[in-house]
Amino acid sequence: MPRILIIEDERPMRTALADTLAAEGYRALTAADGQEGLDMALAGKPDLILLDVMMPRLDGFAVCAELRRLNVATPVLMLTAKGQVSDRVNGLDAGADDYL
Repeated sequence: MPRILIIEDERPMRTALADTLAAEGYRALTAADGQEGLDMALAGKPDLILLDVMMPRLDGFAVCAELRRLNVATPVLMLTAKGQVSDRVNGLDAGADDYL
């Protein structure tokens, strides 16, 4: 069963994503802030990471950049309300595979 790590600080969104993915047959792992998510990504080796941008401790850009600095090749999709072109560019420059 593919494992998807959801790094999202807003509990309702985190829960909704996890429930939806579980219903589709994925194993959803969740983290409530950037540092917890980074730690889980390094320890658990998920198949995909869904990453918010605006979070406490480490923002999504920093999490993604650190994963790439450590040569973690897990696909990262940034899923965020920050939709300005500059935000998308920052996310992709940090190493995200896509920005939604």
